[in-house]
Amino acid sequence: MASASGALELPQFKGRPGWEFTDISELNLAAYEPVRSEAGVRSLPRVDKPLFSLEPEPGPGGLPDGVIIMPLEQAADKHGELVRRHLRRLVGEGDDVFVSLNDAGYRAGSFVYVPRGVVVESPIPLTTVQSGSGTLLSQRTLIVLEEGAQAEVWEQYLSSEDDLDGVFNVVTELVVGDGARLRYVCGQGVSERSWIFGAQRADVGRDAALDWVAFGFGSTRGRVRMETRLGGEGAEARVTGAYATHGRQHIDFDTTQEHAAPNTTSDLAFRGVLSGRSSAVWKGNIIVDPGAQKTDAFQESRNLLISKRAHADAIPGLEIQANDVRCTHAAAVAQVDPEQLFYLRAHGISDDVAKRLVIEGFLAALVERFEEGPVREQLGDALERRLSLILGE
Repeated sequence: MASASGALELPQFKGRPGWEFTDISELNLAAYEPVRSEAGVRSLPRVDKPLFSLEPEPGPGGLPDGVIIMPLEQAADKHGELVRRHLRRLVGEGDDVFVSLNDAGYRAGSFVYVPRGVVVESPIPLTTVQSGSGTLLSQRTLIVLEEGAQAEVWEQYLSSEDDLDGVFNVVTELVVGDGARLRYVCGQGVSERSWIFGAQRADVGRDAALDWVAFGFGSTRGRVRMETRLGGEGAEARVTGAYATHGRQHIDFDTTQEHAAPNTTSDLAFRGVLSGRSSAVWKGNIIVDPGAQKTDAFQESRNLLISKRAHADAIPGLEIQANDVRCTHAAAVAQVDPEQLFYLRAHGISDDVAKRLVIEGFLAALVERFEEGPVREQLGDALERRLSLILGE
């Protein structure tokens, strides 16, 4: 497998659509040994430095009838027909070079299945920890909610050591059946010496709803695609993303909101805080397919640069093939407003505290997208801890 991964042709920084802003020429895949067993990965409900902390999911006796939560490879053995029906349906084998690599050798994976009409009351936590330096970990998640089902899944990707040098390669498929409700919170806090690549795709059925939350804090460099397809009339999706970088980190998010049916709604908002010489890219695209009339779609990306050498690109896009729609977007990259700092200093607030207050105010709009409850609390706490790190507090 190591030789096979080394033979793969990686996308080039120049001349390859989608990779214009992320240079991975320094990545030598042949130098990373693919994880072949559980020795290089741990899937645990609790870890030393989680992005968020939830109570573990109920034991087998506490789950509603028919609900399945287990490692993907085990599910493929025990529930083969069910897994085959959905696996690779949204993210196919030839989707890109990293998907092909994942498909050939994933050794960590999770399967969550909620049958028709079943409601899972407690959040389902999934944690994958890469525990071997010099390894390539391919991780795959498949979440399926049948018609009218409801669930909340919290997934995080971590490294066992702060200086672990690895490649974390993720593929995620979210199947939200007609009338179902899924909240999916996914965060990555891998080592800042590691690379991360992701292909995550959701399909939302008729009158169904997806609430997708993404944290992007770790890695040295990489690219994550987040794609939502609203495939049934009345489907809706809300996507919220937060990232905070420092040093020489580079984070790249490529998002798609595809409206494939009429009367569908999507709302996407990303916010990032960048310090040091770090950089970030958000490239978003709203696609309205022919016949998807009465689409209502919004996307925005706002970035706050808290050092002079930080850099961000925010690139919204529209592809509209229907004539009765409402599609809007917004993008902004700005330094900390000196007038805000001056006002706070004039009221006796120190420079460091003033700067912190301005940053917190910038991020508050993201946190306030959520009602009082676990998501708002956990998102706020995760941002608070990350800000303390990048500000050197």
